Amino acid sequence: MFFSLIAIAAVIALFVIVSRQQNRIALVERELGILRGMVQSGAPLSKAADAAQEGVLEEVRPATASAGPSAEETTPADEIAAMPEAIEGEAVTGPWTKGKASPAQSVGLSEPVQPASVTETPAAASSAPAKAARQTDVETALGTRWAVWVGGIALALGGLFLIRYTIEAGIFGPGVRLTMAGILGLVLIAGAEFIRRTGFKVPVQGAAGAYIPAILTGAGAFILFGTVYAAHGIYGFIGPATAFALLGVIGVATIGASLVHGLALAGIGLVGAMVTPALVASEAPNPWALFVYLAIVLAATAATARIRDWKALMAAAFAGTGIWTILYMVDAPDVNLAAVLFISLATLAVLALVWLAGRDGAARGFDGPSIVPGFFIALSALGLSVDPAFASAGDALHGAVLLAALVAVALYRPRALPLVFAAGIATVLIYLGIIPPATIGADALDLGLDAQPLASSDALTFRIGIALGLIFLAAGFWAARRFAATAPLRAACWAAWGVIAPLVVLLALWLTFGDIDRDFGYALPALLLVLAFAAAGEWIARAEEPPLTGGPAVSFALGGAGIAGLLMLHMAFGSGWTTVLLAAAAIVPALATRWRSYPVLGWIAVGAAVAVLGRVAFDPTIVGAAFLSRTPVFNWLLPGYGVPALAFGFAAWQLARTTNGRPRLAMEAASALFALLTIAMLVRHAMHGGVIDTGTVTLAEQAIYTLIALGAGAILVAIDMRSPSSVLRYGSMAAGVVSAGLIAVQHFVVLNPLLTDESTGTIPVFNLLFLAYLLPAIAAGALALYVRDKRPRWYAAMLALIAALLAFAYATLSVRRLFKGEFIALWSGLGQLETYTYSALWLVIGVALLTAGVWLKSQVLRIASAVLIAVAVVKVFLFDMSELEGVLRALSFIGLGAVLIGIGLFYQRLLTRAAREKTENMQEQTDSRE
Repeated sequence: MFFSLIAIAAVIALFVIVSRQQNRIALVERELGILRGMVQSGAPLSKAADAAQEGVLEEVRPATASAGPSAEETTPADEIAAMPEAIEGEAVTGPWTKGKASPAQSVGLSEPVQPASVTETPAAASSAPAKAARQTDVETALGTRWAVWVGGIALALGGLFLIRYTIEAGIFGPGVRLTMAGILGLVLIAGAEFIRRTGFKVPVQGAAGAYIPAILTGAGAFILFGTVYAAHGIYGFIGPATAFALLGVIGVATIGASLVHGLALAGIGLVGAMVTPALVASEAPNPWALFVYLAIVLAATAATARIRDWKALMAAAFAGTGIWTILYMVDAPDVNLAAVLFISLATLAVLALVWLAGRDGAARGFDGPSIVPGFFIALSALGLSVDPAFASAGDALHGAVLLAALVAVALYRPRALPLVFAAGIATVLIYLGIIPPATIGADALDLGLDAQPLASSDALTFRIGIALGLIFLAAGFWAARRFAATAPLRAACWAAWGVIAPLVVLLALWLTFGDIDRDFGYALPALLLVLAFAAAGEWIARAEEPPLTGGPAVSFALGGAGIAGLLMLHMAFGSGWTTVLLAAAAIVPALATRWRSYPVLGWIAVGAAVAVLGRVAFDPTIVGAAFLSRTPVFNWLLPGYGVPALAFGFAAWQLARTTNGRPRLAMEAASALFALLTIAMLVRHAMHGGVIDTGTVTLAEQAIYTLIALGAGAILVAIDMRSPSSVLRYGSMAAGVVSAGLIAVQHFVVLNPLLTDESTGTIPVFNLLFLAYLLPAIAAGALALYVRDKRPRWYAAMLALIAALLAFAYATLSVRRLFKGEFIALWSGLGQLETYTYSALWLVIGVALLTAGVWLKSQVLRIASAVLIAVAVVKVFLFDMSELEGVLRALSFIGLGAVLIGIGLFYQRLLTRAAREKTENMQEQTDSRE
């Protein structure tokens, strides 16, 4: 039924085409008759063209109208211009396509003829083909594409159905049937070649996919594939070796024929060739036969794809070869590693010597199809190194050979850059897999690893790792220097893998075979890497254009030197010295900016600061809680936090005089932060008797958090003033608001010693109250002064108020501690002298706040003074009058009266002075006017 419908559609399409061509021929004959008569009579050429147009005008319009475009869009001049194709013997596209020749060319004249009655602007002439290209013509699709495609499929299926019919009817024997099918396939191929050699061309633009010789050749190849397979797989007429060879020959020949028939035929041949090994089964499969065959198919495909630049075909061929290799490694009981090595190296040889031959002219970009062989060969190498079935037999050496080959081909063919990434990623995965999970704590996470590494770790792995690291280092930096001037991005890729692979290998070998605590045997290679990376960076920089600019490749090399230095310090020294020396190492790249203005140098210093911050976050005690001395101040906390503060400050100072960019701001922030942490940690150490890692949150710990938050707010403000940013602006304000919230909730309520009865310490001055109230008061007050003209008024006022409240709390609680000792809980009662002292203290603080408010011109402080004095007045009249007796009651009221009178006198003089200054200003203005 399906083929009947196809036949009916084909007949209808053929009828439409024939009728159109008859009308077209009649039109051309009439035009030629008119022009011939006018030329023989000696009429001017313009009149001849006009007469031809007028004679055929009425016949042209119905034809063009029925084809799609309107009569206004298709003119008689366009129809006459289409005549040269018919005269020259070429196929005419039909009345729906506009020609481009002139009437003079249609009659063989040497000069073009411009019709008098038709004028066409250049814009109209250029837009006409675009309109015609956009129009969908069902007739063209039926007659040129659909008919050819369906016909080719019908021929291919017809051959197979013929074989099936003869089998079911028993008309011929198997040999005759297969011979007939083979002859049909050969006849189709021969017919396609005959049509091609007769000068056949696709006449319709956009119908190149309906090239009849290619369709016939594909159908013939399809029939031949089926015939050979049936002869082997169904009837057993030929053995596996013969069938394998025949199918391979058909596939390769089809790929070769695609040079004249197009990409679609190449795809058919490639699919047939790649499926052949699966179609032909053998009781004793030979891997060499398989891989030699695949190498031949791959080489033939590469040669064909190289000529026509068919990237998709080349990628498909590489993918087919890689899939067969992986399937063989997975399914074969005894893998022949020599055969695997052969097909992998053959793949790389085809890539380098055939596909990429002559493609090195472009300095930029990379070859897309090379991603596929890089992926599969790296996957093979990974399997040989990680899979216990291979690794236990020492097959990791074969994997290392494949990785080295990937790097070598990438060096030989610069456009094969993806091979470097494939080799690098495989190397990193292999050597990260040898690290025992217990070394990095993965076994504690219950990941199902059973504390076993993913890859084997033995002497061979150790030696291979050293060799691969050296290969990546040498190749990476050599290629980076080679491309530093012409292709900076490619140079950066090479330099990156020249750094990443050696560092990962060194780290993995250290964690697997070395002593994690301290191992000078691995620290020495790390030091050599530092020197090698630094020298390579300078070597590459001298090849840049212009020289010594510090491009991406140089940045990777010097950054790798910084990371290698970090590893070296961890390998050679203990925890405390590592932190101190790492902080001091931040000075080195900062000093280097005196001689080289590489942008990466400042960021290396920032990286050192980040590494130190990470170490401190991991272990705030610097050397471990068990080894931290209990001696106040002079313990590992002082150099552990103080040296980074000094080193980062010096690095920031040096960067400010050389590069003066964002790294300098980051180092300033790090220096300020560590300075604050130094004070906070030393106070905490002293207050907790040398123990700073208690489990529960105490007021001292909360005070440290508050100091850090206030310090962070100040740092962000400072950075924002030098490098404005909305993130820094709102971040600094958020830090201040968070600090105020922590103080209000934690310091005054939740962790207040009056409510918790927490020990305030035995030291008279440097105690918990000093840390929790006085230091935050100083920090908040200093921040309020610093941000007065830099942040909104409400923000500075909030900080000033917080500072005043903290100072008030510190003074009050210190008096309480003076009378009660270490524990100052509220329920321990109040003495008369203590009560009187509070009144006197509050009055003194009120006067101090008033003085500070006037001096600093701060309304917030003056209001706070008034509030505090009012509280003192209420206390004296309501509390002291009933609780105090004798001289204390008298002194309380005398002191209150004296302070109030003094405040009144102070305000009177202040107002008098203000009025006098106002009068003098008005007098000066009056005198100046006169």
